[in-house]
Amino acid sequence: MAEDPRASIPSTHNSVWADVSPLLQAACHDLQEGELIHGDNFNLFAAMSALEIMDPKMDSGIACTYYSLDEAIEDGVAPVPISADKTTDVRCVIDIMDHLLACEATWHKGHSLAQTVYSCLYLLRLERTSSHALLHSYCKIICATCKAVLSVVSEARTHEEEDLFTMAYGLPLSGDGDEKFLTMLNAVEETISRQLRACKASSSKRRLSEDIEPLQNNPDLEEGYCKALLCRLRFRKHFYHLLMSMKRPQGRGLELARKHIASCFSEIDYIQKSSEFLRANAHGMSEQNIVNTTASGCQAIGFDASLNCRLSAPTPPRAIKILSWEKALEYFKKLLKDLDVICSYSLDPSLEAALLFVVKFQKSQPDLVSRAHLQLLLVQDGKLYGRDPIFSMITRAAGLPDVTENHDIQKNEFMVQLGQLVMHLLKILCTNAAWQRRKLGKMLQDWRVSYVQLEMAFKSEFEEASKTANNKKIGLKIYQHILAWVEEQTYWIAFRFLNLGFELELYSVHDYCMVYWYIYVVLIKLAEKKHFRIVMSSDSAKKKSKKKRDSFKDGEFSAAVLFLQSQIYLAEGLSMMFAALRNECRIVRPQGPFNTEHEIFIQQFELLQKACVPDNISYVTFKESTAHANFSTLATFDYFKEAQKIVKEVKSGFSNDPDTIAELRRVEQVAERNSIVLNLCRAGTLDPKLKISFTFCHHPFYATAIVKRS
Repeated sequence: MAEDPRASIPSTHNSVWADVSPLLQAACHDLQEGELIHGDNFNLFAAMSALEIMDPKMDSGIACTYYSLDEAIEDGVAPVPISADKTTDVRCVIDIMDHLLACEATWHKGHSLAQTVYSCLYLLRLERTSSHALLHSYCKIICATCKAVLSVVSEARTHEEEDLFTMAYGLPLSGDGDEKFLTMLNAVEETISRQLRACKASSSKRRLSEDIEPLQNNPDLEEGYCKALLCRLRFRKHFYHLLMSMKRPQGRGLELARKHIASCFSEIDYIQKSSEFLRANAHGMSEQNIVNTTASGCQAIGFDASLNCRLSAPTPPRAIKILSWEKALEYFKKLLKDLDVICSYSLDPSLEAALLFVVKFQKSQPDLVSRAHLQLLLVQDGKLYGRDPIFSMITRAAGLPDVTENHDIQKNEFMVQLGQLVMHLLKILCTNAAWQRRKLGKMLQDWRVSYVQLEMAFKSEFEEASKTANNKKIGLKIYQHILAWVEEQTYWIAFRFLNLGFELELYSVHDYCMVYWYIYVVLIKLAEKKHFRIVMSSDSAKKKSKKKRDSFKDGEFSAAVLFLQSQIYLAEGLSMMFAALRNECRIVRPQGPFNTEHEIFIQQFELLQKACVPDNISYVTFKESTAHANFSTLATFDYFKEAQKIVKEVKSGFSNDPDTIAELRRVEQVAERNSIVLNLCRAGTLDPKLKISFTFCHHPFYATAIVKRS
C-alpha cells in the first residue's frame, strides 16, 4: 500500500489535515463548465489570484514527487557513486553532463534557473559529490559558469526582458574552495588523458602503464569513454575561460577569448562525434529519455524539476520543456558564433561605427547572453569601451576637431545629460527587438527635450560671445555642431523605431501605406540633418586647409546622403503604390466597429507624434498626401526608377564598405521589381484576374510587389 503523502507534511497545533476528496468529487457532479466553489466574500480580484487545484501549471504541490531534497536523497534519486560498476558509473556521469548542457541552454532561453540547471540534485548538495572527483569537478564548474553568466546579465541589466533569468532563489551558486575548482578539473582531465594514452599504447609500452588504473572495467570501451569525457570537460573549461576573458576591462581579453571560442567549437565537434559510440553502448541502461536530452538517448540520473518548482513563488510554476541535446548544441554553436563576432570587433573609436555595429549584430537575432556581453563591452564606467570619454565621442560624431574634446563646455549639465542619453541609447540597442522598440519610442521625447535645452544654452552662449573673444566662440561652434548632430540622431532613432515594426510583424498590409509614408517623411528630415552636419564639418575643414576642398571625405559624405535619398524615393514610391491600390479598391481594409484608419495612425505613431518627430506631421497631412494617388498619376514620375538611378551612381562611394554595398543591392532589387509591377498597373493595363501581393524576400522592411493570376 502506498504511503500517505500527507505524512511528509506534519500537522501543527493550528492546523489539521483533512481529506477533501469526497467534497470535490461531489462538487464535480453539480458544477457546470466555468463555475467554481467560493465563499461569500469571494470577488473578482480574488478570482484573478485563485489557484486551480490539480492543475500542474497553477498548483505547485500537485506536480511534486518529493517535498524536500533530503527526502529525494534518502529515496536514492541522486546516489554517490552512481553505480558500483565503474562502466555504468561513467555512462551515467556522461548522461548527467549532457542533460546539464540541455538544461543550461534552456535557462539561457529565459526559463527559471531553479527548474533547469538546478533541477540537478547533485548541484544542490555539492559536498555529497566530493568523493567522486569527476562528478564533483564538473558540478563545480557548472556552478561557476552559472554564476559568471548571472553576473554579466545582471550587470548589463538586460534581464528586464526576462525577469526569471537572474532570480537565483537562494540556490548554491558558490561554496567553499571555489577558487580551486579549475585545479581540480585540470587534475581530472590529466588523469583521463593518461588513461586514454595507456589504452592506446602498444603491448610493449602497456606494461609500463599497468600502474595507471583504467577509467572503467571494459578494455574495449576504454578509449571511447575517455574521449567522450575529455571533450566534455575541455568544452566546459574553455567556455568558462571565454566568459572570464570577455569580462576583462576595455576589451583586453577579446583576443584570448577568440582562442577559447575556437577551442569550444572544436570540442563541440568531438562531443557530437561521441554520440554514435554512446548510443551503441547504451544497452541495458535505465529508461529511455523521451525528450532526448543526452547523447546516449538514456534518461539522466539525479534530476527532479518538480523539487524546486515552489521556489518560483509568487508566480505559478511554469511548464518547462528542456531542449533536446541536439538543439542545446546548436544553441551553444550560435552563442559562440555571436560572441566571436563581438570579440572580432575592432573597437573603432567612433560613436557612429559603434551604433552601426550593434544594429548589424542584432540582425543575427542574438540571445540574451551574447547581447549582455556586447553591452558591457560598449559601456564601461560611463565611457565607450571603458576608455573613450563620451563627450569626445559626441564631438567627433558631430564633426568637431579633437582640440574641442577638453573644452569646459563638457561640464554643462545639459551636455552631461546628453552623454547619459547616448550611453542609454547604446544599452537599449543591445536589448531584444520588442524591448528595444518600446524603449526607443519613449526615448525620442528625451532627445527632443535635450535638443531644446541645448538650444537654450546655445542662445545664452551666443549673447555672451560678443563680450569675450576666443573661448566663447569655440563654445558657440561646439553648440552649433552638437545641435545639428542631436537632430540627426533623433531622426536616426525614429527610423530605427519604424523599421523594428517590420521585424516584429506589427504592421498589416493595410497599414503599409501610412508606415512607408511616415518612413518617407522621417528619411527626408534625416537626410537634411545629415547633409547640414556634413556641410558644417566640411566648412570647418576647408577653413583649416584650403588644399582639401575636394577631399575624398566630401565625396564620401555626399554618398551617405545620396544613400538616404535612394531610400526616400523607395519609401515614397511604396507609399504611393499602396495609396493607389487603396484608392482604386485593390486593397480593401476590413470593416469593423474598432480601429478606423485614423485610430491606427495614432496607435502606430503615437510615440513619434508626442515627440513631434517630425514637426507639423499629422493624420490630416498623411490623408492629403495620399488621397489623390492613382496609377495614372504615378506614370508621370517613377520613384523606383529614380531610386535605381541613385543606387548606380552612389555604389562607387562605398567600394570599401561591403555592408553598405549589400544594402544598396537589396534596395536596387526591390526598386527594380516594383518598377516592373508599377508599369503593369499603369493606364489600367492590370487584368482584374491578376492579384498583387507583397513579400519581404529581398529586403527586411521594403516590400517587393508580386503579381499573380488568381
